[in-house]
Amino acid sequence: MHDRNSPVIANPWAALRQFTDARIALGRAGVSLPSAAHLAFQLDHARARDAVHLTLDVPQLAQTLNTSLDKHSAPCVTLHSAAADRTTYLQRPDLGRRLDGASREKLEALNAAEKQPSDRPYDLAFVVVDGLSALAIAQNAVPFLAGLQRRIATENWSVAPVCIAVQGRVAIGDEVGELLGAKAVVVLIGERPGLSSPDSMGLYLTWMPRVGLLDASRNCISNVRPAGLSLDQAAYKLHFLLAQAHQRQLSGVALKDETDDKRGRVKASQQNFLL
Repeated sequence: MHDRNSPVIANPWAALRQFTDARIALGRAGVSLPSAAHLAFQLDHARARDAVHLTLDVPQLAQTLNTSLDKHSAPCVTLHSAAADRTTYLQRPDLGRRLDGASREKLEALNAAEKQPSDRPYDLAFVVVDGLSALAIAQNAVPFLAGLQRRIATENWSVAPVCIAVQGRVAIGDEVGELLGAKAVVVLIGERPGLSSPDSMGLYLTWMPRVGLLDASRNCISNVRPAGLSLDQAAYKLHFLLAQAHQRQLSGVALKDETDDKRGRVKASQQNFLL
């Protein structure tokens, strides 16, 4: 029942807020939001803006990756997109999809030094990209890769040196994978922050990466973070997709995530009646 002495009129759905981060049942004060809800919105908006402009600590990330991953792995390779700075990156998405000249030369020299007999000597390459949330990468990339590595450790994957790309978009992985000579590339990227998720990481898998591929050629696993899709669940899904991509020689719309089928579906009697 509404307290007549309070200017805030509660919403009867308020109990449902415990189940979601969505802005529901906020109540009202006259025709406006209550002050607490308004201030919470401003705080979340500020966190989202900060996540977009936060600079990724590349040396620290590279050092952590080098010490956390397989001791036999080659040192990380640091790269940069064709977007020279953050302002350019935000205004010119096309430049974030390609490497700058120095980065291309670095990968070409690395490939030549390996002297591999095959055009695609590696089964798999990982590209860690700051994207629109360096916070997501700083918090999630290392533990996710460590967990995935444990899953593929016994499967004899030939893995390229991990690459860290600054000011990059998803498609930058196509060029990196092509220059490295990888059959499959996985891009770990900071996703566009939401008002309740400034730390969300996305995973993009592409088979036979090359410059010019469309989004339909990729598989996406989104909202990877402790409060979203857990790192373990994401590693399980990606492991399944990697195995299927390698077996079927494809990715994208032709490759479906069937991990829910593998783990068992919810019985029809337990499903929401609207579904």
